Amino acid sequence: MSRKFLSGNEAFAEGIRLARPQVISAYPITPQTIVVEKLSEMVEDKSLEAEYIHVESEHSAMSCAIGASAAGARAFTATSSQGLLYMAECLYYASGGRFPIVMMNADRSTALPWNIYGDQRDSLSQLDSGWIQAYAENAQEALDLALMSYRIAEDKRVSSPYMANLDGFILTHTYEPVDIPVREQADRFLPPYETDNRIDLESPRNMAFSAGPDTNYIFKYKEHEGMLNARGVIEEAEKDFAEIFGRSYTGLIDSYLTHDADYILITLGSISGLCRERADRLREKGIKAGVLRIRYMRPFPNEEIGEAIKNAKAFGVLEKDISFGNEGTVFTNVNSALHKSGLNIPGYDFIGGLGGRNISAEDIDNVFDGIINGTENVNFIGIGVEQNGK
Repeated sequence: MSRKFLSGNEAFAEGIRLARPQVISAYPITPQTIVVEKLSEMVEDKSLEAEYIHVESEHSAMSCAIGASAAGARAFTATSSQGLLYMAECLYYASGGRFPIVMMNADRSTALPWNIYGDQRDSLSQLDSGWIQAYAENAQEALDLALMSYRIAEDKRVSSPYMANLDGFILTHTYEPVDIPVREQADRFLPPYETDNRIDLESPRNMAFSAGPDTNYIFKYKEHEGMLNARGVIEEAEKDFAEIFGRSYTGLIDSYLTHDADYILITLGSISGLCRERADRLREKGIKAGVLRIRYMRPFPNEEIGEAIKNAKAFGVLEKDISFGNEGTVFTNVNSALHKSGLNIPGYDFIGGLGGRNISAEDIDNVFDGIINGTENVNFIGIGVEQNGK
């Protein structure tokens, strides 16, 4: 194992190199571009043996990946923002076809106004597309997810595509030390891709077909079942990952000081580290604060969230998106989890980081203050908290 100083994009590209994809369909879009650039260099210098296809659009990138996967190849692509929305039609073909494609999405704001900076409205808009969705906190986790994504997606109990999300610029372009596994470790963890769900001239089958009302729902049920099966497969993959690489992860969520916390802040992605640091400051003042990071939005950690916050006096969700006219999408999902667990805990939604706006330590302090003292149900950081006078 070696250590290098890498950006989140570069770290993810290293993880994909170790995963040995056979087909890479590439269309650059800021802030994802570095990933496909690095992979093109790896294919050129022979450190990665793969067909590298520079397509003409994001729609074509996903269509190409679907075709490659249908032929039995391990496929990869990457996108961001409007690019993800442009390929949205194809996302449903990939999941409905049970093709375990891996895609990195560099989370970025969506238009209008036009903006290249990071929030999470692009990926969260596609929660219903049938893709596993994970959110990395740092470059090391980005690399590790690149490896684990194929192990999870390709498991026959799952057979679902996987979207790994990295916060645009904040994570994709920030550099930090990253441990890179050696090839032998990666190959031990991730075997070559084998599937029966492929075009086979020796054993012809119908793929990508139409299904009427009498059978369509059965395919959708099986798709849902595969996503639910991913919960156990994620746990198995992380256990093997820890044994081989010496780094451990905690499944669908990552809890920090939640075991005895009175006030818990729930979030996802790269902002989690700052949230934990501010929770530590509150602990020093005698206030029992905790942080729960959601690692996977699909499959959603309903039981895990309920268990983690069941003893809290109040909670808040800090998210970089808004479902206009209602509330943040993450908050909606968390409230559903609490209802399923039979919990009635005061909760508040905090919207921040839209269009890449900075979320400061002071902002996090104000969020915790809103959780502790009560505030409006939905608060825009820098607008709602000030107007509420809290």
